[in-house]
Amino acid sequence: MREAERIARAILLWAGISGAVGVVLGSFGAHGLDAFLLERGYDADLVIKRVGQWDVGVRYQLIHSVALFALAAVPFGSDANRRWVARLMLAGLLFFSGSLYLLVLTNLTILGAVAPLGGLSWIIAWLLLTRMAVT
Repeated sequence: MREAERIARAILLWAGISGAVGVVLGSFGAHGLDAFLLERGYDADLVIKRVGQWDVGVRYQLIHSVALFALAAVPFGSDANRRWVARLMLAGLLFFSGSLYLLVLTNLTILGAVAPLGGLSWIIAWLLLTRMAVT
């Protein structure tokens, strides 16, 4: 198997995992998160805020899962650049969406400070992706 194909398969695997997890978390957010948070003593206003934060995490996770899927299908660009785009997108998923999920579940507001690292990872990934189009 060629290196480019191996990389594409790995990226596709991560896209599929991330997409499936995003759908599961989105479903939980739509059908059980509010009750879960109320049972833990969150007041109604905080539940509304946290559900919104959860939704943002899921939305960005699913968008970047699709971006990973597309990255796996791009037929040009260097293997090294493709690997870095994938790594940075996955880091963004972990730091941005992951920190929002943990913030919602634990109410540790300090976790909100982690999300910008994920956003920065995604910005760099998107810029590296544009590099694939011009080189």
